[in-house]
Amino acid sequence: MAVDLSFYKSYLVEEIRDEARAEARAEALVAALAENVLTVLEERGIDVSEDARERITGCTDPEALSRWLRRAVTAPVAEEIFDDQ
Repeated sequence: MAVDLSFYKSYLVEEIRDEARAEARAEALVAALAENVLTVLEERGIDVSEDARERITGCTDPEALSRWLRRAVTAPVAEEIFDDQ
């Protein structure tokens, strides 16, 4: 005889699932920020070197990407978004 345990939710399983969801959201945020940085630069007609593109898409720090996005609005060249000034 089979017992239906679908109503049972393990605390550990829920915690792992919540962590996985949070990680997925963080990764999606980082990917969106990187894409936004590239979009702003490209829409402004600024050439983005392969090195700059790799640095942007390889970054996993949402704060750095947000800072770069703000700088992308006014930077005359793509490499200037990385300046720590």
